Amino acid sequence: MLRTAEFVSPGHPDKLCDRIADSILDVCLSQDENTRAAIEVMGGHKLISVTGEITTEAFVNVQETVRKIVGENCGVQVNIVRQSPEIAGGVDTGGAGDQGIMIGYACNENAELIPQEAYLARSLNRYLYKKHPFDGKTQVTLRDSEVVALVASFQLTKTSELQAEIKAWAQEMNLDISKTKIHVNPAGEWDCGGFDADTGVTGRKLAVDNYGPRIPIGGGAFSGKDSTKVDRSGAYMARRIAVDYLKKYGANEVFVELAYAIGVAEPVQATAIVDGKEMEVEGYDLTPRGIINLLGLKKPIFGVTAEWGHFGNGYNWDK
Repeated sequence: MLRTAEFVSPGHPDKLCDRIADSILDVCLSQDENTRAAIEVMGGHKLISVTGEITTEAFVNVQETVRKIVGENCGVQVNIVRQSPEIAGGVDTGGAGDQGIMIGYACNENAELIPQEAYLARSLNRYLYKKHPFDGKTQVTLRDSEVVALVASFQLTKTSELQAEIKAWAQEMNLDISKTKIHVNPAGEWDCGGFDADTGVTGRKLAVDNYGPRIPIGGGAFSGKDSTKVDRSGAYMARRIAVDYLKKYGANEVFVELAYAIGVAEPVQATAIVDGKEMEVEGYDLTPRGIINLLGLKKPIFGVTAEWGHFGNGYNWDK
């Protein structure tokens, strides 16, 4: 079976937007742990727009936070209001900040407990980004455990350099790529990237943020949202349960499905599928408050999650 996954670098325009949104959230949480936020960012061509809702006692200089990430050479538009009182009312009583379905996953294919094609695509991207901290994409195609195709495109990078670095990465990872079809900067070397080349939007790299295209994902994005929004905290909790059950049952793979109704604390569904066998999730406090307390989600920890994906990086919900 052929399986493919991609990863994008922190310099990709969509990831820049995610990073801006989560950096604003972190500034707020560092001053007020009870901050409510739903921040959306669109950026491109020297103009960054930040909109959404923030209810907080914190002071955040949005323009300054944006420019710490993307530099001084851009305009910043800000349109932020307080959270809707109807939504706030449901959250104040301990209810979920939104409805939706959240998917957690864990497998035994590698140390990060994520699908192998996603693991390798991220590993290659991280390796290349250390030397070329710009806009870039990687892609890995597997047939079973064989790497049959690799794609890497990085801004401001010579094709010959990338080719050598891919070989070095493969050697480090103990991968045989002697028969692999490798595409490096297939459209040619490129200098114009990031917000100068394309427009980015928060929440547009959902498969990258989750487990790659092999695994279903819930309906909500993560970045810019505080953890009363269960599309973020619920997804993190579903991952934590999946990891726990993988270890508990010595399984090959585990799917976890949590579903919530806005304003209601307890989930309407909490199901685990362990190597194809369905069972109810038991023994966890799955209310938003319970999840937030267990995983420490009132701390300013979110900016880094917007850089390299939300799962498999050693966070509290990965352990």
